[in-house]
Amino acid sequence: MEDAVSLTGTQDTKADGPSLIRRILRMRETGLIAIILLLFIVMSFASPYFLTWVNMRAMVMAFAVEGIVVVGMTILLISGGIDLSVGSVTALAMVIAGWLFLNGVDPWVASAISIAACTGIGAFMGFFTTRIGLHHFIVSLGVMVIARGACLLGTGGRPLGLYTLPPEFKFIGQGSIGPIPVVIILFIVVVVAFDFMLRRTTMFRKVFYTGSNEKAAAYSGIRTKKVVFLTTTLCSALCGFAGIIYMARFGSAQPTFGIGMELNVIAAAVIGGASLSGGSGTIFGAILGAVLLSVVSSSLALLDVSVYWQDIIRGSILLAAVSIDHYLVKKRA
Repeated sequence: MEDAVSLTGTQDTKADGPSLIRRILRMRETGLIAIILLLFIVMSFASPYFLTWVNMRAMVMAFAVEGIVVVGMTILLISGGIDLSVGSVTALAMVIAGWLFLNGVDPWVASAISIAACTGIGAFMGFFTTRIGLHHFIVSLGVMVIARGACLLGTGGRPLGLYTLPPEFKFIGQGSIGPIPVVIILFIVVVVAFDFMLRRTTMFRKVFYTGSNEKAAAYSGIRTKKVVFLTTTLCSALCGFAGIIYMARFGSAQPTFGIGMELNVIAAAVIGGASLSGGSGTIFGAILGAVLLSVVSSSLALLDVSVYWQDIIRGSILLAAVSIDHYLVKKRA
């Protein structure tokens, strides 16, 4: 009997091993990691500057703060929504906090008010989406234009120079703890926290159910409108947080900052496996998507590719990602 049990256990283990490997190989994240590693290898030969510490640090800093916005967008996409206003809201966060600081408000208080205002913008969009019944696309498109107009109106279209920001505030955008920039630490904390909540908490698991089939989720007792409202609000709140970090990093508030950010953020999330139809996606995958786009942008710049061609290539990557997502959704159906 013991021999039989042992033999059965061995067979199960052998069967599970290849099965686990196949599952890993089928994971979207595995393919992304392979592509990123391939790009690293190719670029290490194509440019002597690619693997330098200066370029690596610049790449990480480039996607880290935007990665915070990617986290919010990914959760919103999983719930079945989308937000085109993320770039404008991020810029507005900078402008509000910068304007308050220049008018004598403590920078930490100004930042808290700014993040609260961005959270309110998300709640405003959530209200129009869940109560009025408008589509996320239309609501966020309107807010994108309004927020950008508010940025230009409040600054006269000129950047706000915040040269007198205290060093302790600038530290969150420019400082380091040991060799690691504070920006990277904040980014990792946000990613790990929300990835854990999305995988482990009941509240965030409802996001998947709502995005997969909102009607079925509602029939099962999930308050789907509340879920959509909260994910919309969360996305804008994270935009506000990212805007404050940008302000501390650059020491200014740029009213034109973030134009086109929504395309990068959506592309990163979709490349990482988030579906535009809702119900699927991971934060880890979305961050890998952001890393891939950052590596592509850095590579194009080092290869001295025209800025206009860079836009064409980034747009093509987005179109390819959406096409793959559409194909996978049809295949599942």
